Amino acid sequence: MQTPRQLRPARGTDDHELYAGLVRLHILYHAAREPFYGLWLIEELRRHGYVLSPGTLYPMLHRLERQGYLRSRPVQEGRRQRRLYQATARGRRALAAARERVRELFGELFED
Repeated sequence: MQTPRQLRPARGTDDHELYAGLVRLHILYHAAREPFYGLWLIEELRRHGYVLSPGTLYPMLHRLERQGYLRSRPVQEGRRQRRLYQATARGRRALAAARERVRELFGELFED
């Protein structure tokens, strides 16, 4: 069984930034496929071994939204209001470009 990786950096390292970039790409990937709620994404990322608290994820979502990669809309569910996130056209273009770069980079990283 895979051990979850925290996005918090290990003591004395700055690995957080490395993983944060991968998580942002994962967010864009799902946002381009279909709209999602933040709590669903927390569980989805956990399946891949990344443990994020709402206090880590929501600022990432808000930043991606401010940068124009995501848009969100409020959805009323009973008494509770939630936000549904999805990719913008800019987010889809950025994801397509990133996929090509990641494919090339990972090909190089794993060419042993």
